[in-house]
Amino acid sequence: MKKKNKSRKKGLSRFLKKRAKSFKNAFSGLRILVKFEYNARIHLVVLVFVIIAGILLRVSPAEWLFIAFAAGLVLMAESFNSALENLSDEVSSYYSRKIKRAKDVAAAGVLISAIVALIVGIIVFLPRILNLFSK
Repeated sequence: MKKKNKSRKKGLSRFLKKRAKSFKNAFSGLRILVKFEYNARIHLVVLVFVIIAGILLRVSPAEWLFIAFAAGLVLMAESFNSALENLSDEVSSYYSRKIKRAKDVAAAGVLISAIVALIVGIIVFLPRILNLFSK
């Protein structure tokens, strides 16, 4: 019975170490994204302004949810796009029509997510902004 408990503790310890390493790698990727990807920094700056506007315009908790999901979608798309671009550049330094197509499709994903975020922003903020000017 004692041997079984030791085995479970080792298994749990190994599991937790692997999860900790996964989080460490994910945060490393986040640092790389912010440090080296100009467009990701632009998205983050816009997000800071959106958060400030949301606080000043007293956005509801439900609207914060939509904003959070839209922002997460944009940053996630930017992350995948950057990963694909970096990997593509590593695989081949020569022009490839197929790699260009893959990069363009990934960039389209970022564009689609940004358009969705813009629509969310318009729905949430435009009525409040118009209300400020109608008083």
